[in-house]
Amino acid sequence: MFFSALFAFSLQAQPAARPQGSFLTAMIPFILVFVIFYFLLIRPQRMKQRKHQEMVELLKPGDKVITAGGIHGTVMGVQKDKIELKVAANVKVDIAKNSIAVILTPKQKEK
Repeated sequence: MFFSALFAFSLQAQPAARPQGSFLTAMIPFILVFVIFYFLLIRPQRMKQRKHQEMVELLKPGDKVITAGGIHGTVMGVQKDKIELKVAANVKVDIAKNSIAVILTPKQKEK
């Protein structure tokens, strides 16, 4: 009983302290989370996308490629946004440039 009365008295004796913080100190955790996400997710994805775009721009007739859907073929023609791909004898398919997954180099053809 004595302790509860003492506790109640101590709560009444001290005025409630209000935390005084600026807007900037409240935003620091959010800024840190964004920076971490940027370096772990956004930046690597942009670099991968840029590398893929450069690879697709270097396509030329005669290159052997694999599409994102797994179709193997030879590039017969390159246009601005699509590629004519020879899949088999007398079978040519027009596909979007962005659907190219891999350009097979001579080293990869041997494997």
